Amino acid sequence: MQLPTQTASASKKRLWAGRIISALMVLFLLFDSGLKVMKLAPAVEGTTALGYPATAVRDIGIIELICLILYVVPRTSVFGAILLTGYLGGAIATHVRVGSPLLTHTLFPIYVALLIWGGLFLRDDRLRVLI
Repeated sequence: MQLPTQTASASKKRLWAGRIISALMVLFLLFDSGLKVMKLAPAVEGTTALGYPATAVRDIGIIELICLILYVVPRTSVFGAILLTGYLGGAIATHVRVGSPLLTHTLFPIYVALLIWGGLFLRDDRLRVLI
């Protein structure tokens, strides 16, 4: 049987672990979307190498940024995570289409999605109740 202080301590640790994981994912995705929105050379080169026109880079970055903003806002975080999952699914499909290496490129969006959802699961009581 857990004592109330043990439960509070465990939930506080869980909350902070979720915040840290979520913050890392937000920083990573903010960096990624920022490169695309600003149409910096690495983003344009990477996107065109995957078969997309250079003119689509900014739009892709804006879509990613909107999904990320929804993820960051507590009231819309689950909706944002769902949209980011869809966005990352498109990345998976793109890597499958161009024949990218499986573990490093094709599955990388799944790793990101697991961390997005894992961080949200740890910090959001509503989601834990739902699942």
